Amino acid sequence: MLEKFFQLSKNKTNVRTEVIAGITTFMTMAYILAVNPDILSATGMDKGAIFTATALSAAVGTLVMALWAKLPFALAPGMGLNAFFAFGVCIGMGMSWQFALTAVFLEGILFILMTIFNIREVVINAIPNSIKNAISVGIGLFIAFIGMKNSGIIVANDATFVHLGDMKSAGVLLALFGISLTGILLALKVRGALLIGMIVTTVVGIPVGITQLPSFDFSVPSISSIAWKFDWEWVKTGEGIFTMITVLFTFLFVDMFDTVGTLIGVSTKANMLNEDGRIPNVKQALMADSVGTTIGAALGTSTVTTYVESAAGVAEGGRTGLTSLTTAILFILALFLSPLFLMIPAAATAPALVLVGVMMMSPIQKLDLDDYTESIPAFFTLIMMPLTFSIAEGIVFGMLAYVVLKLFTGKYKDLSIVTIILAILFAMKFVFM
Repeated sequence: MLEKFFQLSKNKTNVRTEVIAGITTFMTMAYILAVNPDILSATGMDKGAIFTATALSAAVGTLVMALWAKLPFALAPGMGLNAFFAFGVCIGMGMSWQFALTAVFLEGILFILMTIFNIREVVINAIPNSIKNAISVGIGLFIAFIGMKNSGIIVANDATFVHLGDMKSAGVLLALFGISLTGILLALKVRGALLIGMIVTTVVGIPVGITQLPSFDFSVPSISSIAWKFDWEWVKTGEGIFTMITVLFTFLFVDMFDTVGTLIGVSTKANMLNEDGRIPNVKQALMADSVGTTIGAALGTSTVTTYVESAAGVAEGGRTGLTSLTTAILFILALFLSPLFLMIPAAATAPALVLVGVMMMSPIQKLDLDDYTESIPAFFTLIMMPLTFSIAEGIVFGMLAYVVLKLFTGKYKDLSIVTIILAILFAMKFVFM
């Protein structure tokens, strides 16, 4: 049955290879089960409920990818997008987590419609490549910044805004140990380096009093406190509507770049592109993250996206949906191990945040630093994200800088109508907010 459904022989693979690939993918991205609750709980949401929502949304999105698109890609709530949810929308803008969940839900609905009518590519093409690459780099810096902040490596300071934390404190030393260990494992190309580093750091934290042992109640945490908790009060005021549009736009575009970039990159690595250079079943693959995001918001978590860690499973030989089906099953099984994931302290999740930030830096190699109409907007995009603690502000500054520089240097032919419209909308943000 598996052979016929996934066409294993046609894809030059077998059940054993696909299952091992699926386990490898899970091992490389299972850190999200600890990191996502850690990040989103900063908004006041229940950590246990977030864990359950994270595992369920990852399983649902990955199952759609496995059974419909039949591709070896896994999905889960995205890094960077969860940071924008918690620290950008809720803490930075002062909005409720219910408001943020509503934005994610609307994003999922829009993505479904955009995928059905094949208009995602039109919007994606309106964003300059330099800005797209800079967004990835900026999110990487932002995530690393959050990891260092949460672990106490950097702290607030009135005189210099940020300052080095207490390097003698147990939490900071534990985080630095975790970063060093995980970095070594990554350099040695150990599969599941992020998860292994997190587990070892957590265990080391027990005798020093940083890791608190759980009650070992293996019942699945209820999501009743966060599921279907949408906020529609914003529709009553013009300011509320404009805020929702701004937040929704950011979720929409960051997720779009994340998913499309991952699909193209991993498919290329796996030699899965067809003779026209296109991804097989790409519409179904895009629909997987659309459905995952919509259901994820209803369950109570941030935007679901395709994970670049899927490349680990592909490197192990994964070529079909059986790989992602294996990963989805493991996410379901993880539901019954919540105490083990929730006991992981911030000092142990920090290494994953910092080093995922490193991984997201690679697109900087694609920037043309000699063309200032390209490099300056890219620089504003990536630097403003950590400095303003906002992914949205980075995109706004980058797009505005791009349009202004192109217009006033005679390179207006590089601008599309859609790009100009987007810049106008961003400029209006400063006027009306």
